[in-house]
Amino acid sequence: MNRVSNKVALLTGAASGIGLSAATLLAAEGASVVLADFNHAGADTAAAQIRRRGGDAAAIFLDASNEQSIQEAVAFTVARYGKIDILFNNVGLTNLRKDLDIVSMDLAEWDRLMNVNLKSVLLGARYAIPHMQEAGGGSIINTASMSAFAGDSIRSAYGTSKAGVVQLTKYIATQYGKDQIRCNAIAPGLILTPAAKANMSPSLLATFEKYNALPYHGEADDIGHAVVFLASDESKFMTGQTLQIEGGHYIGNPTSPDFMAMQD
Repeated sequence: MNRVSNKVALLTGAASGIGLSAATLLAAEGASVVLADFNHAGADTAAAQIRRRGGDAAAIFLDASNEQSIQEAVAFTVARYGKIDILFNNVGLTNLRKDLDIVSMDLAEWDRLMNVNLKSVLLGARYAIPHMQEAGGGSIINTASMSAFAGDSIRSAYGTSKAGVVQLTKYIATQYGKDQIRCNAIAPGLILTPAAKANMSPSLLATFEKYNALPYHGEADDIGHAVVFLASDESKFMTGQTLQIEGGHYIGNPTSPDFMAMQD
């Protein structure tokens, strides 16, 4: 308990899934949390649940495609709590009907994902960093993806935007480390968030599980606990890094499960 006591955190995409897990766990460890989401009602409900458990939480509407909305979320956090110590840039999206292979890619979708998935990280940091400098430091945490490290048949824009998040994380860490501002990223594999469960068939989930080193899928708290670690002083000598939390899905030769089956 109290691993982030007296710290203030702004979390984007916090109404459900990974963002909600991180907000709940940070609040349980003593942080005051602001849940920012396009689903303002959902964020408000989640904040109320955290308060009922004894935590300190507020909610605000966020359109991650809009610079002013991001600026307002940071300003709201500072106005309410007097500072911002932790920023979790967690918004990310894709549309599998439009985010296709390079030849078939909907270019408007490409622009949309670069704006929401990558530029929102830049803008969140841009507006939070001056407050962190004033406070004597802080921790910025960005949600990347294992799609940043591997090619695929579709989701070209999503993977490229998340690769940009990995590199932007290094730039932020390099430029503001002397101000005691750390910046790290987390690259989740498949995590069973409500969105994943709603959009993936049992057969597709089974295909993913087949190629995991571990015999199960990840859950939101698997990422939320990593956010707490990166937000806390336990990671005070870590910056510019990307934690890959993916069940061992990408660590082996992709044919290894088939070779194992042949040996049985």
